[in-house]
Amino acid sequence: GYRHSAPVRIGNAAARQVQLDLYGSVLDSIWLHAGSHGDLGAETGRETAKIADFVSREWPIPDSGIWEVRTKPMHFIQSKAMCWAALDRACKLAEGGFIPDGRARWRAGANRIHEWIEEHGWDEEVGAYIRAPKLRELDASILTLAIVEYEADRHRLNSTVDAVRDRLGSGPLLYRYLGKDGVPGGQGAFTTCSFWLADALARLGRVGEAARLMDELIPLATDVGLFAEEIDPSSGEQLGNFPQGLVHLALINAAVSIREAEAR
Repeated sequence: GYRHSAPVRIGNAAARQVQLDLYGSVLDSIWLHAGSHGDLGAETGRETAKIADFVSREWPIPDSGIWEVRTKPMHFIQSKAMCWAALDRACKLAEGGFIPDGRARWRAGANRIHEWIEEHGWDEEVGAYIRAPKLRELDASILTLAIVEYEADRHRLNSTVDAVRDRLGSGPLLYRYLGKDGVPGGQGAFTTCSFWLADALARLGRVGEAARLMDELIPLATDVGLFAEEIDPSSGEQLGNFPQGLVHLALINAAVSIREAEAR
């Protein structure tokens, strides 16, 4: 492997995993598309409603989460919140007439997920939404709760953002989490998470903080303006997959959120 990194793997273990968070991203994308371009078409509408029904049934199961952990599946809070987002967007799509109407069951499902998260996902001692009920630790992916407009008490969201930044931060960069989850070796700071932080700050009305963070992050790109999956906070060296599309998506979303927040 590059610079003698090992082991070198072929394929991706995630192909055999359950990752519930992706359905929130899919439904949110469909909702944004419908709002910008109108009709989805009958077939796409029906398939979208099927996805919402799937989420309504399957959200209570444990999964491997956004980070594709190689330990036993568990109830990751971010995965549950993204399931909430999937059903919330499905309700909005149905209200707009874009998909067959299943609002009664989808809203009921979203409410059950919300109740579960508030009961099992908030840790008063940590002062934040935690990684999982059996993992009373921080996970930078929790920042996406603010990004998908999860309906939480504003104090809880702000407290979570501050806790993540304080305990997972290294300068302007953030580590995903502090555990290894079955993956050997250390890790660099996960670049996407830093842009999620800027996005979350903007959406919570902390526009000045968000803009200052972006001013620190953008110069960390390579000489051609691209980012890798991870960055070594001590040296600034780009690590992991390069270029990483998820990083650049998070960068664009953060910039848009800052611009919109400034306009308000």
